Amino acid sequence: MATKTTEFNPDFKDAVVHEEGGERVKRCFQCGLCTAACPVRDVNPAFNPRKIIHMVLLGMKDQVIKNDAVWLCSTCYSCQERCPQDVRVTELMNALKNIAVKAGFPHPSQKKQAELIYNSGRLYEIEEFDNRKRQRLGLPPLATKIEEIKVLYRQGGIESLVRPAEAK
Repeated sequence: MATKTTEFNPDFKDAVVHEEGGERVKRCFQCGLCTAACPVRDVNPAFNPRKIIHMVLLGMKDQVIKNDAVWLCSTCYSCQERCPQDVRVTELMNALKNIAVKAGFPHPSQKKQAELIYNSGRLYEIEEFDNRKRQRLGLPPLATKIEEIKVLYRQGGIESLVRPAEAK
C-alpha cells in the first residue's frame, strides 16, 4: 500500500538530529554500504539500514517508529566502519529506538523486561531455592521482591507501560 503524502512529517529528520545519536543522519547520501556490511540484513531482509535512513529523511515518522525493524540492529558497528560520510548508523538506530519509546511504541521485549522488573525488582525472580543455594555458599540472602521499584516506576512516569488498565 502506498504512503500518502499527508503521512509525511517533514520535521521528523530534525527531531532525529536533535536526539542523541541522530546528529549525523542528514549526512547520508544513500550509498548502501551500511546495508551491504550488515550481518543482520543477511539473516533478516526486514532490517535495511539504508531504507530506514531514507524513510527518516523523507519524514516517514510513523513507518519508522512503529516498525520492529529498527529494533533488529545488533550494534556490530560494521555499518559505521564502512560509512564514507561517517553516519553513525548504530547510534542512529538507538536514537530511533529512543524516539519510538518516547512516542509510546516500545518493543515488546522491552515492555516484558519492564514488567519483570516492576513485579519482582529484577529481570530474574529470586526464590527461596536461590537463597538456600546462596546460604550454602556463605552468601547473604536476597530479597525476593523489591517494592521500591514500583515507586521509581511511578515517579519516572513508566508505570503505565507495565500495569494493566484495571490495576491502576
